[in-house]
Amino acid sequence: MNGNIIVFPTSCLYGLAADAWNPVAVQKIFQAKQRPETNPLLVLVKNQKAVASLVNTIPPVAVLLMEKFWPGKLTIVFEAKGSLPGTLTAGTGKIGIRIPEHKVAAALVNALENPITGTSANLSSEKGCSHISELHPAVARYASLILDAGLLKGGLGSTVIDVTVTPPVILREGMVSAKKIQQVVETAGLEYE
Repeated sequence: MNGNIIVFPTSCLYGLAADAWNPVAVQKIFQAKQRPETNPLLVLVKNQKAVASLVNTIPPVAVLLMEKFWPGKLTIVFEAKGSLPGTLTAGTGKIGIRIPEHKVAAALVNALENPITGTSANLSSEKGCSHISELHPAVARYASLILDAGLLKGGLGSTVIDVTVTPPVILREGMVSAKKIQQVVETAGLEYE
């Protein structure tokens, strides 16, 4: 990707992809979205093995959630390895990770060695876009490539759950309901808030 940004389709909305290890590319994502640098970016990875290279530990509840909901609409927040770029973690020491289910997003991740950013293609705090015609010109200006898959179904983004605490905490409820997560976790005999 050589520091470039790509607008790509996901299951619900368009996203912005950049090489997560390239600080220049990651900075462009923040600039394009006018995103506060205190707000970390999530990354998309190709498999569970890639998760281990990014995080300090994978708690049992995270293993369960990955097996049940990945690839899919659940972003899991882990304790980040200290070697991760500070721009990704925004100094929080945590990293959100997801394996995408959309075939284009999955193809992007699988084509690259490094994880990619998986943030929505919109200005920060504004609604995501489900059609390229909704892409804000300020965001589009930063893109080297726009992969137009037509109208996406829109709706809620991924659910975000933090497994760095016990019991895990849902930071944002999205496509996977809190009730569904609770059922899966409690059925396995693990703690859930």
